[in-house]
Amino acid sequence: MTLPAARCRTFDVARGGLDVARVRADFPILQRAVHGRPLVYLDNAATTQKPQAVLDALAAYYTGINANVHRGVHELSERATEAYEGAREKVRAYFNAGSTREIVFTRNSTEGINLVARTFADARLSSGDEVVISAMEHHSNIVPWQMVCAAKGARLRVAPIDDRGELIVGEFERLISPRTKLVAMTHMSNALGTITPVDEIVRMARAQGVPVLLDGSQAAYHLPIDVRALDCDFYVATGHKLYGPTGIGVLYGKAAHLEAMPPFMGGGDMIESVTFEKSTWNVPPYKFEAGTPNIAGAIGLGAALDYITGIGLDAIARHESDLLAYGTQALAQIPGLRLIGTARRKASILSFVIEGVHPHDIGTIVDREGVAIRTGHHCAQPVMERFGVPATARASLAMYNTREEIDVLTGALERVRAVFA
Repeated sequence: MTLPAARCRTFDVARGGLDVARVRADFPILQRAVHGRPLVYLDNAATTQKPQAVLDALAAYYTGINANVHRGVHELSERATEAYEGAREKVRAYFNAGSTREIVFTRNSTEGINLVARTFADARLSSGDEVVISAMEHHSNIVPWQMVCAAKGARLRVAPIDDRGELIVGEFERLISPRTKLVAMTHMSNALGTITPVDEIVRMARAQGVPVLLDGSQAAYHLPIDVRALDCDFYVATGHKLYGPTGIGVLYGKAAHLEAMPPFMGGGDMIESVTFEKSTWNVPPYKFEAGTPNIAGAIGLGAALDYITGIGLDAIARHESDLLAYGTQALAQIPGLRLIGTARRKASILSFVIEGVHPHDIGTIVDREGVAIRTGHHCAQPVMERFGVPATARASLAMYNTREEIDVLTGALERVRAVFA
C-alpha cells in the first residue's frame, strides 16, 4: 500500500508568490467559525494547523497498514517499516543531513535537548565547566542545562540581548573560554521572533573547539535549514510546528557524536542483544528510540515536509515576511501598544503589550472576535524579565495567514482599547 503524497501547489506573483487561497483550502480547520465569526488563527508559534495531506497520511496508516515496525516479516509490518523509515529519509533531506543515521525521532524538541543533555553533555561536564546559552531561550533550552550543570558542578552562562531583542554577539564571544563545553542556542526566539546569527555563533564556538546545539523549534518551519552548511553538532525540531502531528520531533546529531553517546532509555528495539548478564546497543539512530515509536506521527511528519517542500520555503518566507512587515506597521498605529522584540532580522512573531490592559484580557476579548493569539510568558520568563513585563500578547504567523486576517486582529485590538478606555 502506498500512502498518499502531499499535493504540490502552484504560485501566483502576489504577496510573496503564494496562492494563499489555495493553501488555505488545504487546511480544514481554517473553514470553521469561533464564537460565530470566521476563525483567524494567529497562534502558530504554539502549534500550526495541519493540511489535509497530513490528515490523509495518518488515516491511511491506521486504516491500511497499522502494524509495528522493525519486528515483523508479515506484509503490514514491512509496509509500516517502509513508511516509517521513508519518513526518516524525508527528514534527512529537509535538513540536509548526511545520513539517516543522524536523524533520531523524538517526541518533540524538548526531548531532543534533554537527550543531548543527559547523554552528551553529562559525559563532558566536570566541576567548573560551563554551558553557554542566550537570554532569549525557551524554558526547554534552559532547564535541561540547569539540571545537568547542577548535577556535575558546572556553570550555566547566559549571553545577553539588547533592547531590540538581538543577541549581543561580542558578549557571547567573550563567554566562550576553555571552560566552555557546549553552546546551546535558539535559532529563532519564540517570544520575540529574533533570528539569531547562527552561522557566526557556530563559527565562534568552532574556533574554540566547542560543540553547538541549535534549537530550531521555531526556525524550521519558516527558514531553509542546512545542518551541514551550518556545521552545528546537534539540531532539534518539533513536528507539530512543522504542520505535522503532535508527539513527534527530530534530533539531528553528527554521526560521530551519536556513535559515542550512550542510550537515553532502555527497552526494546534499542538493543543488539540482551542476556541477564549484559546488553549491547543497536546502532544510531535506533539505540535512542526505545520501545514502539510514534509510527503514525513520523509518517504524518513526512507528509507535512512533502507539503512544505511542494510549496517551497523560499515562497513561504517571502509571504510571511510581507505579513510581518504589514502587521508591524498596522500594530504600530494602535495607541498605547508597544511591540516587544524589534530585531532587524526576525520572522513571523508580533509580541506586544497594551498600556493598562493585562495580556490575558487582550486574549480573551480578541477571542470573542474569532481571533486566536497567545498570551502569557510563552515559556520564556527570563525574556519577560529582560523587558520588564509579566507577559505579552503574541500573534504568530504562518503560510496560510493573510493581510485581511491582520486587519481583523487590529480591529479586535481597537475593541480592547474601547473596553478599557
